Amino acid sequence: MNRRAWLLFLLVSVLWGIPYFLIKVAIDDLSPVFVVAGRGLIAALVLLPVAAARGTLGALRARLGTVSVLAVVHIIGPFLLITYGEVHITSSLTGLLIAVEPVVIALLLSRSEPLTRIRVAGLVLGFAGVAVLVGLDVSGDRLGLLGAGMVLLAAVSYGVATIFVQRRAADIPPETLAGGTTAITAVVLTPFAILTWPTEPVHANAWAALAALGVFCTAVALLAFYALVNEAGSNRAGLVTYVNPVVAVLLGVLLLNESLRWSTVAGFALVAAGCWLSTRPTPIREQPAEPVPVA
Repeated sequence: MNRRAWLLFLLVSVLWGIPYFLIKVAIDDLSPVFVVAGRGLIAALVLLPVAAARGTLGALRARLGTVSVLAVVHIIGPFLLITYGEVHITSSLTGLLIAVEPVVIALLLSRSEPLTRIRVAGLVLGFAGVAVLVGLDVSGDRLGLLGAGMVLLAAVSYGVATIFVQRRAADIPPETLAGGTTAITAVVLTPFAILTWPTEPVHANAWAALAALGVFCTAVALLAFYALVNEAGSNRAGLVTYVNPVVAVLLGVLLLNESLRWSTVAGFALVAAGCWLSTRPTPIREQPAEPVPVA
């Protein structure tokens, strides 16, 4: 990857490691659907003026179907799954489970990128890591298992969305793509958010968390992520989940007093190793040179 791609990679890695902590803060006073709708609305209010100023809103009208599909698989679906999932599990575990996304992408790309022995070993290690995380951290807790299942389903949705961006939406400007998906999210979910409007006083930290989720973890992060996919491809872009869990765990342990178990460290190590192996490029075998005929 070039320097610009690396900068985008680091930016997205950090910005998408923070949301799990902020979600945990916001859902203390706000419903999950309110949080997701609020994220979408705030991000759309930031992004659409940017797209208008750059004169790229016309691309949104021309590709509304593509943008709508992406809004469902990259924002509405996974954001709701993660936010409802965090009602039952810690922000640290949420960030760790999302780290399985590169394994999902490797599986989805297996037809175009053959599964070598190393990549298969990576897939096995990745799923073993998930089994350790889920089996030991939420064992016997039905609601915990439900929350973990929601987050894993969100990781699958993220994987599908990442490939979809590269194959179907690479020609749409990032500010238009991000603005369109967040605007659609706000339109779809705002009626449900109104039904769950808080009846009790909401603490200032919950509003602040929601604002940060919308501006930084959604608007800025989506802009950077879509640019990263165009710059480096879906496989490499999915590797942002190498860094995300580290940020998520540190914030959860330091600011939310979440416990750091040996199973958490072991599970993440397996997931990280699996992701690294399963996303290694397939070596290109050189064809033997044809013999030069002797005159």
